[in-house]
Amino acid sequence: MPTYEIGRLLRAGTTGFVAGCAVSQFDAPTFGALVRAPLGGGYQVYGLIYDIHIEDDGLVRQLVTAGNISAEVMRDNRERRIVPVEMSVLTVGYEQNEQIFHLLPPRPPLSLDVIYSCDAAEVTRFASAGRFGYFRHILRAQDAPIGELLAAHLQQTGQTNPAWREAATREIITLLRDDYPALMGVLGALGDIA
Repeated sequence: MPTYEIGRLLRAGTTGFVAGCAVSQFDAPTFGALVRAPLGGGYQVYGLIYDIHIEDDGLVRQLVTAGNISAEVMRDNRERRIVPVEMSVLTVGYEQNEQIFHLLPPRPPLSLDVIYSCDAAEVTRFASAGRFGYFRHILRAQDAPIGELLAAHLQQTGQTNPAWREAATREIITLLRDDYPALMGVLGALGDIA
């Protein structure tokens, strides 16, 4: 999976950011995917997509009530209009001077910074740095569907390394051992990945 631009930053904080792209660009980012925002000087912020939101506008509201919508109108709405797709990203770490940290970054990306998808090698490099330290960011996320996000991330990251996925699952069980309801929710979602 090659690295490519998936959008530009709309707003950001230390714990997460929101990126946007045109509907016509919307073929790459997926729920649970690892993305990065390079900020220059050997510094970049990593995050997991935990929500993808498509805004509406006045024309879409009118078209929905119109009934029969032609293929041409659908194509025009999806390819030519500037209704953005918004992707909410949970910050899970950063890289500085070629060293990856599973900590919150010293500073967030800035408006209009380019957001890139991470290819398989980058995902492996990020996930293998340290001992699953970034899981704590996921587990304390307030607005993210934690079980589903972990399942999607483990499925995407563990495709080429089943041993990593098994070790990650053990780590999640250890981290949630004192929170039975959360553990059962996460294990239920993990049970649905192949």
